[in-house]
Amino acid sequence: MGSTKTMLNRVKDKFDLDPERLIADTAYGSGPMLDWLAKRNIAPHIPVIDKAGRTDGTWSRADFEWDADNNQYICPDGEAPKQFRRNYSDPNRGPTGKGVAKYRALKHKCPACPSKMKCSPNADTCKTTREEHEGASDVARAIRKIKQYKVSTKRRKKVEMFFAHLKRILGLGRLRLRGPCGEKNEFLLAATDRNLRELAKIFPAPQQTQKA
Repeated sequence: MGSTKTMLNRVKDKFDLDPERLIADTAYGSGPMLDWLAKRNIAPHIPVIDKAGRTDGTWSRADFEWDADNNQYICPDGEAPKQFRRNYSDPNRGPTGKGVAKYRALKHKCPACPSKMKCSPNADTCKTTREEHEGASDVARAIRKIKQYKVSTKRRKKVEMFFAHLKRILGLGRLRLRGPCGEKNEFLLAATDRNLRELAKIFPAPQQTQKA
């Protein structure tokens, strides 16, 4: 992620340009990275790293609707788990806006809820969490539903195939030359080879006519 930020910052400093979107794989889908892109107004066409999913059939955070105006979640049955239900005189006990925020429903309502076994079968009350940069992650999840995201995914796979060719076919999984100059020359030769292959597809060799 650091190299990506460096490249974008260099383009911004030199040409005063920001891309409209950034296409990458899940490795770049962390909250801090998505939040950094959101602050630069760069649309993240990136799968989100989400560790809140469940595989036991119970509800996960994705099943809850986020109510940003009231700082609360809305569960599928209409209840509202909140982070804080009163104002604290000590500001250190109140919301900090950092880390992981925990949201809980009212304890006396959950036992009578018809969906308790789907929500919190092993707990007294409904609980869910929200990451510090979850707002940026929600933006990335919404982008996945648009048509342009599918186009971006196809383009990303083409680029990944290019790097796979360099690594597996041309043997760039490990460099043979030492030093910055050796690395530069090896990458230059590999890129030249790849470009010649692409040019051969665009401009095929002329067919030789057979003499009668």
